Amino acid sequence: MSQNHTGRSSQEDIEWCYDAVHRVSRTFSLTIAELDEPMARDICVGYLLCRVADTVEDAGHIPPAAQADLLRLYSRVLDPATDASVRAFDEAAAEWLPETRSADWEVVANAARAVGVFRSLETQSLDAIRGPVRELVDGMAMFVDRYADEGGLRIRTLDELEEYCWYAAGTVGTLVTGLVAPDATDAQREQMEDNARAFALLLQLVNVAKDAATDIEEENNVYLPLELLEEQGLDHDDVGDTNRVDALVPVIERVTDRAESYLDGAQRWLDAMPETRGNTLSAWAIPFLLAVGTIRELRARPADVIEEGNVKITREEVHAVCQQFVGEDDPAVADLRAKIRERPLHEY
Repeated sequence: MSQNHTGRSSQEDIEWCYDAVHRVSRTFSLTIAELDEPMARDICVGYLLCRVADTVEDAGHIPPAAQADLLRLYSRVLDPATDASVRAFDEAAAEWLPETRSADWEVVANAARAVGVFRSLETQSLDAIRGPVRELVDGMAMFVDRYADEGGLRIRTLDELEEYCWYAAGTVGTLVTGLVAPDATDAQREQMEDNARAFALLLQLVNVAKDAATDIEEENNVYLPLELLEEQGLDHDDVGDTNRVDALVPVIERVTDRAESYLDGAQRWLDAMPETRGNTLSAWAIPFLLAVGTIRELRARPADVIEEGNVKITREEVHAVCQQFVGEDDPAVADLRAKIRERPLHEY
């Protein structure tokens, strides 16, 4: 069994990657649990590479200039054409590691383990993962620079929100498409490429709508566009103010509308996906259907985004969705989407 410069076996680092994903993301844990090898490993590592950048971008205690520099260094680490080393990133990041580390910061502190596993992947996986991840990292650095004087992101327009969501989540659609494309037919590949953006934007816009209050409280980032806030006589500072709920609700609803507009495209992406290299429909249909359920809840109780901190579907419904894919035959995603849109799946 091969070893890296730390003396750990490569298998130990792979196992650490799986454990790390389970600690930082319940949703992505569900996805990876549905995949087989080598797709499970590729998605696990690709996700962790993105999570490093996301944690740095969300870190309110790091000055914007230092955030952007750290992100750009990290992007160079992932570029084989440069001589930037992961040790250089570790040293630069060490200055900003919190004294008490969350699971997210443990991933940043151990970025070398994720990068090491990434570099050990087969060429097809490296090529499919590297481009989308570096696009995400470079896009985040650009947005940090754009709002450096604000101390946090302050999205101005719906178009800019979609631009940000593309950098923050476009990786999902393009990365998965790239990993399965070599085994897809020309028609499948074209349909996935045409709709990868819809799948990514659906998931990220749902997150923006449901987490608007916690994003400003925990990250000092406001993703609700100023142009929508101004229509209600609000500005960015009003997001999260429980005294302005009535005015904020229409803004939450507008972002939810935009998320919902991508459901059809996201479903077309799912419909075209080949189940090769350990890929499965369930891995991506489950987050799609959970997004449908979250949109339903956002429609029913948008005020909870501000008053309760976010909007979630219940664990019972998450379990019911996952159970649909336990058997040998996949269910009809369109039918499940229609049912979940009306009421929680476990209530049928």
